[in-house]
Amino acid sequence: MNFDLLVHEAWPAYEQRIHDGWVLRYAGGVTKRANSVLPLDEPTDLDGAIEAAEAFYRERGQRCVFSLGPNATPGLDEELERRRYELVDPTVIMAGSPDGPPPLHPVRIEDRPWQGWLETWWAVDGRYGTGFEDAERICTGVPAWYAAFEEDGVALAVGRAVPQTGTYGASRDEVSSQSDTLGIYCMATLPQARRRGLARAVIRALVGHADAKSAYLVTTASNVAAQALYRGEGFEIVDRYHYRVR
Repeated sequence: MNFDLLVHEAWPAYEQRIHDGWVLRYAGGVTKRANSVLPLDEPTDLDGAIEAAEAFYRERGQRCVFSLGPNATPGLDEELERRRYELVDPTVIMAGSPDGPPPLHPVRIEDRPWQGWLETWWAVDGRYGTGFEDAERICTGVPAWYAAFEEDGVALAVGRAVPQTGTYGASRDEVSSQSDTLGIYCMATLPQARRRGLARAVIRALVGHADAKSAYLVTTASNVAAQALYRGEGFEIVDRYHYRVR
């Protein structure tokens, strides 16, 4: 399974340009995932491709960032290191076939994010100052389900699940009718509501709702608490990726 493409498809940049086999992605600077080069093919001119990528982001007032996953262009990581690109945000990809019990808490699931869902996710993961609208545009760029545990009208824990075929470029109808894996994103719990099992309930609700054969998620390599939670739900580390930032 090509996790590079699954992650790319599940978190889509609204502006994308293909250059010599690489995908240059831009989404208002919100998340490196949607504002980085996806270098899957080997370009005919490596120096020229890097320079074109740098120009693309310079025109948009952004630093040039490369996402380097398991299928990245061979030798690119070493070349970027030579050019003094900084290695940041080592990330693990966790996958499995979770088939646990139903959630212990009631979880609301909708086809689109509602205001309370967005506000909770942004309160936890909104590291980008302005950019709320860009983040919502990224989230809703592909079909997905949005889940939340709510208490007194407040979403205390949220998550997002994207049904995927594992085939890049599948249509929306194909994704919804033939999904064989589930990408879980935007897991966030308000600080005052942690250690109550709410994130676990959100994951179980999304997995049960999707009835997919398998699921995956990503989290930073340093977040051992999240990894322990996901491991308890049947996920194991299957691969890794990181970014190089100019």
